[in-house]
Amino acid sequence: MKNIFKWVYLIGMLVAVLAALFNFTPDWLTWILMLAGILVGVFFMDSADIVNQGIRYLVLVAVASALDKFIAVGTYLTTIFNAVVGFLGPILLTVLVMWFIRKYFMGNK
Repeated sequence: MKNIFKWVYLIGMLVAVLAALFNFTPDWLTWILMLAGILVGVFFMDSADIVNQGIRYLVLVAVASALDKFIAVGTYLTTIFNAVVGFLGPILLTVLVMWFIRKYFMGNK
């Protein structure tokens, strides 16, 4: 099962980047990517590594906001990184909720 959602993760990243590059952002695609992100967060990501995942996400957000300064390619890089951030957001939020539930309601540490 985990192997399937690894592919969902990779395909979701690819679709998010391609949709951003071609400026194709209909609402239905956003919903599909968000649902795929939630499923990846539930079935593929490890909630024990939430601190490292959160730090990587925050660094990616910081980098995405700073890429506009590059001449000629800055807007494309910003678009790509923002698409990745947009796909990773629901994944990490799901992993965080799962970690919280496991730690405080199920007694797993």
